[in-house]
Amino acid sequence: MLRWLSRLFVVCALIFALGAHWAILQSLAWTSMVIAYSQKAPFKEALRKTFDGQHPCKLCRFVAEGQKSEQRQQTRPVVKLDVCFVAQRLTLFPPRLDAGYPARMDCLPAPAEALPTPPPRRLHG
Repeated sequence: MLRWLSRLFVVCALIFALGAHWAILQSLAWTSMVIAYSQKAPFKEALRKTFDGQHPCKLCRFVAEGQKSEQRQQTRPVVKLDVCFVAQRLTLFPPRLDAGYPARMDCLPAPAEALPTPPPRRLHG
């Protein structure tokens, strides 16, 4: 029972979301108009009166007003945010040598004392 009810809800939601409810109501209106007009006139004249637009019923007027109000609601400006992410290549550069460093090594001041030499290695043997 719950599965059937949930499927019915989904179908009804789709019908309303797509605007098919107006088509269903209009079809019901036309069917009832053909039946009503054919009781007083020949069938061909009943069809002509139904679809000529000059003899709308209450349901036809309701559908027309409902569709107009939906169109007015849909013509409101929609604010849409377009977010665009652009991937950029990130390149890391080492510091430039000419930025505050001397261009040649021979112009550097001599070290105050020479670096000690490493101790000799012992031979294993």
